[in-house]
Amino acid sequence: MQQEALSFFSSSFPSLHRSFPTLSRLRFHHFPALSFKPNTSSSSSSSLFKSPDFTNFTSTTTTTTTETLESSIHEKLIYLDSLGIDFLTLINRHPPLLSTALSAVKSVVDYMTTPPINFTLQDFRRLVSMCPELLTSPLNSHTIPVITFLLREVGVDSIFDLRQALRRRPRLLACSVDHQLRPTLYFLQRIGILDPHKHTYLLSCSVENKLVPRIDYFEKLGFSRRSAAAMFKRFPQLFNYSIAENYEPKLNYLMVEMGRDVREILEFPQYFSFSLENRIKPRHQACAAKGVRFPLPVMLKTNEAGFRDTLEGTWNVGKEYIIFVLNDSEELIRMKEPVSLPTF
Repeated sequence: MQQEALSFFSSSFPSLHRSFPTLSRLRFHHFPALSFKPNTSSSSSSSLFKSPDFTNFTSTTTTTTTETLESSIHEKLIYLDSLGIDFLTLINRHPPLLSTALSAVKSVVDYMTTPPINFTLQDFRRLVSMCPELLTSPLNSHTIPVITFLLREVGVDSIFDLRQALRRRPRLLACSVDHQLRPTLYFLQRIGILDPHKHTYLLSCSVENKLVPRIDYFEKLGFSRRSAAAMFKRFPQLFNYSIAENYEPKLNYLMVEMGRDVREILEFPQYFSFSLENRIKPRHQACAAKGVRFPLPVMLKTNEAGFRDTLEGTWNVGKEYIIFVLNDSEELIRMKEPVSLPTF
């Protein structure tokens, strides 16, 4: 990989200084040669533009700068390659790495892979692959404040839990404490999520662009703001699901195909965590074939064997056997009646 990278840089960077004309060409490129008459009374001015030493100095300086840049990139390539990190892939995804000092990169690596943080190299490589900004973020003014915020303000219990949180959501390390993490923490606390250390993956979400629109969506279904927020308090993972790809198709199936009241999701927002094709549809179809209807938690949370037992009437709760049989009874008629959505 080093040879590939070296050939890549050698073919790219040396051409930098050759593509720029000398100072004298830059200054007089647009003037006809015969019309230019230097002021012979000012020897210092004419010597400035005629001196070959000045032109050579400019060219030499440009060459030296380019060679220094190439050397710095080469050193970073070798260092990151020694850690098992693909440098070329990273710079394609995050070009600022090219201009980041090797000493700054090393300080981040040392901080994250030695006690007390103490990520393994395997874990660190995964963090970098998902959040290359980690290598270019200032250690003292960015990365350490993020770590401190998670431990002190969010209430992450231990370094072990901190590592777990960062493994699950490496993008936390790219977020600003003041502009992203803390505002989201305050929002989650305002809607009643009082254990944010269990839901650190939400802290990297935009309040305006992701969290609020999802609450608004359920308000448009007829729920009050308080009731909609209560769903997310009960099941914070609900914030992670797409409106178009999750909420809408599953609600449509719930109300149209299953003929259920949308208000059922108030008590069981976990409904949205189940696969529509692999869990919800097959379970509903099995129930419909038997002429039974179970509460959503019973229908979906039970494992396959337990569901089949329940379907055959052998679901045991305490000392009682419970089965919900639907026929042409008043109960079935009532459940099929359209229900207008009240405001809670």
